[in-house]
Amino acid sequence: MQLRKESMAAPRLVATLFGALLLTTTVWVGSVAAEPAYRQGAVQDLVSGKVSGSEANEGATLLWLGVPYAKPPVGALRWKAPEPVVASSDSFDATKGGALCPQLSAGKLVGSEDCLTLDVYRPNSPETGLPVLVYIHGGNNQGGASQEIDAKRLAVTANAVIVSVNYRLGLLGFNSLPALKTGNAEENSGNFSLLDISQSLAWIKDNIAAFGGDGGNVTVSGFSAGGRDVMAMLISPIFKGQFQKAISLSGGMTIADAEASAKLAAKALAPLVVADKVKADETQATEWLLTASPEVGAYLRGLTADRLAGLMTNAGIRMAVFPHLFNDGVVLPKDGFATTNYNSVPLLMLTGSKEFSLFARSDAEFSGLKDDALMANAASLGNYAFVNTYGSKLYELFNAQGSAEAMLGSYKAPIYTLRFAWGGDAGIVGERMAKLYGSFHGVWIPFVTSTTTGFSSTFPAAFDNPGAKDITDKLGRYVANFLRTGNPNGDGLVAWKPWESAASGPTQMVVDADTRKATFTMTEERTRYDDVLAQMEADRSVPESDKKHLIEKVLSGRWFSHRLDRHFGNTAHWVGVE
Repeated sequence: MQLRKESMAAPRLVATLFGALLLTTTVWVGSVAAEPAYRQGAVQDLVSGKVSGSEANEGATLLWLGVPYAKPPVGALRWKAPEPVVASSDSFDATKGGALCPQLSAGKLVGSEDCLTLDVYRPNSPETGLPVLVYIHGGNNQGGASQEIDAKRLAVTANAVIVSVNYRLGLLGFNSLPALKTGNAEENSGNFSLLDISQSLAWIKDNIAAFGGDGGNVTVSGFSAGGRDVMAMLISPIFKGQFQKAISLSGGMTIADAEASAKLAAKALAPLVVADKVKADETQATEWLLTASPEVGAYLRGLTADRLAGLMTNAGIRMAVFPHLFNDGVVLPKDGFATTNYNSVPLLMLTGSKEFSLFARSDAEFSGLKDDALMANAASLGNYAFVNTYGSKLYELFNAQGSAEAMLGSYKAPIYTLRFAWGGDAGIVGERMAKLYGSFHGVWIPFVTSTTTGFSSTFPAAFDNPGAKDITDKLGRYVANFLRTGNPNGDGLVAWKPWESAASGPTQMVVDADTRKATFTMTEERTRYDDVLAQMEADRSVPESDKKHLIEKVLSGRWFSHRLDRHFGNTAHWVGVE
């Protein structure tokens, strides 16, 4: 496999795609033992060769960053199934993070197609046979990176091996155009990101013993898009037997029609075809791109990755902007989540009570106002509260309860759901967080990792009090139990009951805290989609003209909006994808 002679810069320091692609590479050759064994320390022997990591967390954690799990998907391997790494007699430097996969970040195109790497964290101890937690990052399958979470402390508190995975993004990761269907059935699916994740799990099975992990006790997890990928893995035949438990964090069920998705991809690519003077106008370009012509395939493989990564961005949890997770009939079933053939493993699904707040806040309707200005403008704040309240109710329902109810008839393993209610008390988190953000998308990260990163770092004091730390302690114990046994329960913890029925019985564990201690409450509460629609119609907090505008422009077309769009007549957002 091709690997760097020079260490890749840490992901956030990658300057441009072009610069990343100029980095030199070398090839691993030779062979090593087929059955790696862990010995405490930063240097380990893998099936593919020796890897050298480092210590972190004041010596409590060992970590290996940017370790390749497949050959770079470049040249002839672009839009092909990932190929296993080639063994090497050299030692791979795993002390710095691998490259971002090509994406738009802070308005700039960054990354390298040589990005199929993963990061491994474990306690700095001699213990072996540790449970393995695999993490799939979020970012709408268009952005993000394996280092979305800092797992240095989590590896110690959970006493587990944590593996965080990079995978192909955007049109490089999901592309169903006919001209690319020149490979095997899995490649022809267009679901290249899922093929990458499957290959990472195969690599883990072969190599995780070298890090002291138990390859027979693997929990797949993911946040946001990664959570939806995990849900897709539960219905995918190619993932059967590859993991023993699953955690979906703000995930939910989404599927895209492959044919409709190809039309949207062709429309997005058409301006490039015209700019390159291949076709005279975008109509001709779109029609050409939808053919199976070898010339189309050659053209697409000749495009630079930065031009591809800049397309179909700003999807804002709208599948119709960037469709992915195609129901090809091989990698994902034609009937999607209506299938009766699940990879049934113990499943934990988590959501927040204000899941929509970050998406409402970043919508063009409100993004022009700074937080202080928004809170001072009564009319704007009222409109924001309307979309945040009802968008969050529906997004929360989509992430957990709705998925659980849809699965119950066919799923043969326990399903546990949890809702974060914490974050709305201004006396604990401050007025700005309580009014505008609450239990936002990703609020779980500081509690699980003991680190405030990303958006949570905006409110460090909110997480630095005995009540919040008690959530961290108790939630960590639930997670550690789940990783080991598939059952989150243990001594001293409130009983977390799995779903039994859509009609009655236990539903969600609800998490909150005051300034002193956490509260974990097992409930039988249920949200009904039709009830939320009725509440929206009856709501008089905003003028009717504003309500109609907000529903159409802010709430429509989102993952959770199908029934809302049908109810209010905004179905134009759906172009054959769900």
